Amino acid sequence: MAGSDSTASTVPGADPAAPDTVKILIAGGFGVGKTTMVGAVSEIAPLCTEEPLTVAGLDVDDLKGIEEKRSTTVALDFGRITIGDDLVLYLFGTPGQQRFWFMWNDLAIGALGAVVLLDVRRPQSSFAAIDFFERRGIPFVVAANGFDGLHPYPTQEIKESLALPARVPVLLCDARERESCRDVLIALIDRLIEDVGPVRGAAR
Repeated sequence: MAGSDSTASTVPGADPAAPDTVKILIAGGFGVGKTTMVGAVSEIAPLCTEEPLTVAGLDVDDLKGIEEKRSTTVALDFGRITIGDDLVLYLFGTPGQQRFWFMWNDLAIGALGAVVLLDVRRPQSSFAAIDFFERRGIPFVVAANGFDGLHPYPTQEIKESLALPARVPVLLCDARERESCRDVLIALIDRLIEDVGPVRGAAR
């Protein structure tokens, strides 16, 4: 299985040993840790489009619970991670603020799956992302990002509070830690295998 930008099996003369590439979205509400996750797990220097929060946005941006936040993604974050010998994930972090949601449709083109990051202190901030992927039939997992290392709720309670189908995994993670983020991505690959079919190079 390859993403829309995979050329290994579609372009004459392409290297058949070239890895498959899969496009994955990292989504969620404002300030849930999307940029942090992409930066933590990417094996290349991530592309980030962060800009400082301004006074002009005070009436628009809801900073309740994240008062210390000083910048925001205005377009996308981009990173890459190799999962197996012949599988590379391209990671696209979505903007979290509502006024930038119009970009989600374009970013979702060609995506095979998604990670929805959740701040358990503000679960409502990620409802829109969950609804977005459910409506489009894009497989996703939910990753509850631990702030200050705290996970106050068990995953089953989180799943029930979000009214998620049984097939949608809920995992605990720390968006600052590479291994934790990698485990979330592997869980997503496992779901893609169940929903779509085998993914080359998906061995741990």
